[in-house]
Amino acid sequence: MKLLFDENLSPRLVVLLADLFPGSVHLRDVGLAHASDAAVWQFAIDHGLIIVSKDEDFHHLSFLRGAPPQVIGINLGNCSTTLVSELLRARHAQIASFATDTAAAFLALP
Repeated sequence: MKLLFDENLSPRLVVLLADLFPGSVHLRDVGLAHASDAAVWQFAIDHGLIIVSKDEDFHHLSFLRGAPPQVIGINLGNCSTTLVSELLRARHAQIASFATDTAAAFLALP
């Protein structure tokens, strides 16, 4: 299960979570910094990635289009990268279950 971190999240999450989510990437690292939501959506589909974002736009897209890709919405407001990392670690089992459910399009955390 590989994650695609949106630009509203820190690129450090890739390294901080590499043990649980190997192969994950940040938009900046794949040349998609400031890309349109449509381009990010298509990249996630093409590479089998789950989008992780604080952006409500991806929630709306997942509602309108369904999966793939799947979207994880981080609902922590303004917070540290450490807190986001801890949340994703604590919810690893839930995320793994979500990733295997082909009918599920959106997972809100926390």
